[in-house]
Amino acid sequence: MSLTQLLVPTYTQMLKTLSDWLEKVVAQLPSAEAEALLSARLAPDMFPLATQVRFACVQAHEALYRLRGEAFPASLAELLDEGRNAGDRPGSLASAQTRIEETLALLDGVGPAALDGEPERMIAHALPNGMIFDLTAEQYARDWALPQFYFHLMIAYAILRNHKVELGKADYIPHMFAYLRPDTLPAE
Repeated sequence: MSLTQLLVPTYTQMLKTLSDWLEKVVAQLPSAEAEALLSARLAPDMFPLATQVRFACVQAHEALYRLRGEAFPASLAELLDEGRNAGDRPGSLASAQTRIEETLALLDGVGPAALDGEPERMIAHALPNGMIFDLTAEQYARDWALPQFYFHLMIAYAILRNHKVELGKADYIPHMFAYLRPDTLPAE
């Protein structure tokens, strides 16, 4: 499987899922309570929901640029800053949805083999704390890009569940229903 075939559909389907979760928040909670969830955290030393949404988007953006060997645009720095500062300025659910939509549009513009150029090309992945990881493009996709994306996605899911938003396993994997064998869905 190519890196493009692995990452782009994964990011796309799961960001759409994240968007659906945020829609459920709006549908299930009064407006003020729904917006307040953007400041909710699982633990005091963790980033809030607003950050988790933005950092899930950041992971998709970063992977696309890194794997194509392109410099990060200013818009990515803006998205990172929004996420890092979301504890003080969480934004709105509408702005979170906009960030997801922007990321989906970016993913939609990725060519069929855009990330597949050199799976053995070395990527120096520097973290804000000064640590640097040296990985091949394939290792970066497998060992960093996907796990980090799912981390932020799952923290968002856990925050929402922890605050009584009605989500279940089917809300986490709605894309799987396209593969469901006919007549095998259990009766409720």
